[in-house]
Amino acid sequence: MAENTQPPEALAMTIAEETTKTKKEAVGNTKSEKVNQVKNYASILSIITFVLSVVILASAIWLLYMKDYDCEKLLWLPRLQIGIGIGLIFVSLISNIAVLLRSRFPVPGFFLVMVPLIVMLTMGLALVGANKLESRRLMATPKWFREKVRHNDNWENIKSCIYNTGTCDDLVSRSLNLKAFDFSIKKLSSIEAGCCKPPSICQMEYVNATFWTKVEGAVDESQQQYSDCATWQNDQNILCYNCGSCRHGFVRVMESKWRNLGVLLILMGLLLIIAHISLFVMVMWEHYN
Repeated sequence: MAENTQPPEALAMTIAEETTKTKKEAVGNTKSEKVNQVKNYASILSIITFVLSVVILASAIWLLYMKDYDCEKLLWLPRLQIGIGIGLIFVSLISNIAVLLRSRFPVPGFFLVMVPLIVMLTMGLALVGANKLESRRLMATPKWFREKVRHNDNWENIKSCIYNTGTCDDLVSRSLNLKAFDFSIKKLSSIEAGCCKPPSICQMEYVNATFWTKVEGAVDESQQQYSDCATWQNDQNILCYNCGSCRHGFVRVMESKWRNLGVLLILMGLLLIIAHISLFVMVMWEHYN
């Protein structure tokens, strides 16, 4: 029986075709594996983005229900707090919508979420007092707080509010049995340290938390740095409410709260921006491959 032999040229061509086919299959399998990997990474990023959105939503609810600091209402800050809380709810919703639209409308979804995230990041940078972003006109920034207490009309209202809260009376009741050394190491709030007692540089003698006696010749009250020493009075209605240290103490309390909120906005904004950019790149790579 005759064997079915092929010419060498045809045999070589057949081998080449099979080799090419094998290479194409290998390339196709590799590309398919990469696409699957990208899909897995995109799914993980989607979950991370959803979790971050839930954190932002929880922060918004916390802001809406958080108790106002004493005397914040005089500066209309509770309204700003509510506004930021509502804004964070919208950011959370838009973030989740962008994730849902990533397959069908990747580009519109990306730009839809980036705008509020950039606004959120910018607001956070302003609240922490970042250079050139804080303004005297932008509420709750450090420069805005300093400008508010600098005006005597504003300060008269704030000073009355601090007095009516009974902060200094409360300090007296908590330190009735303390000696001078014990009181000196007691941790006081910025308002208690600035408004209820004279500054430490005045070198006055302690009697109780809100009553101090001046030491003759201890400081030169005519100098600017000791101006609060001359302003201090043992009258419970006056104390150091007119001191610069009291204004600074109030500003520090306000700055502390709003700086923490600014840090939260920066952190959440950056994480969500990175997550959405990464998700957008992966989706576009998947589309073109």
